[in-house]
Amino acid sequence: MDDVPPDLAGHPDRLRWNAKYGDAPPLTAVHPLAERALSLDLPDGGVLDLASGPSGSALRAAEAGRAVTAVDVSEVALGRLGAEASRRGLGSLITLVQADLGAWRPPGPGYALVLCTGFWDRAVFDRAARAVLDGGALAWEAFTEDARRDRPGLPAEWCLAAEEPASLLPRGFTVLQQDDVPDAGKRRFLARRTS
Repeated sequence: MDDVPPDLAGHPDRLRWNAKYGDAPPLTAVHPLAERALSLDLPDGGVLDLASGPSGSALRAAEAGRAVTAVDVSEVALGRLGAEASRRGLGSLITLVQADLGAWRPPGPGYALVLCTGFWDRAVFDRAARAVLDGGALAWEAFTEDARRDRPGLPAEWCLAAEEPASLLPRGFTVLQQDDVPDAGKRRFLARRTS
């Protein structure tokens, strides 16, 4: 990824995540939520991986034959993901999108699975839920307010409140899982769109 969009050139999140990924392993592991969601009987359609990073989950979805759109603010992360996808012969199945999730909009309902395992924003969650096809799944993991005890600098708006994200779902979803991962200060969530 050589061409950074002009609106992201000095973006603090881009700079921070590029620095973080500079020292990180080349790929993240396949997330357990992605494994579970991909094991569901999903409709035909692609996978949207939000705040993907160098996502092992995106690669797993592509290996299952799904077209994947991976969106992240970091070109370092997307470059690693793209290089590994090409190495595995999956490059044609993965579309890389460098964008700020606060400004980016998915192109309408059209995804069998929307996955996000490292980011929280209520408006982004709402847009993500509306991008799920009937019969599709929405899988999310984010920090809870409890995480702020161990990480006092973590902004409150980056953390799930009690009962979130289930309490924010639009009509037509059934919650399959919502449970906390206490040692990590995170909550895992999986829902299916039923209408």
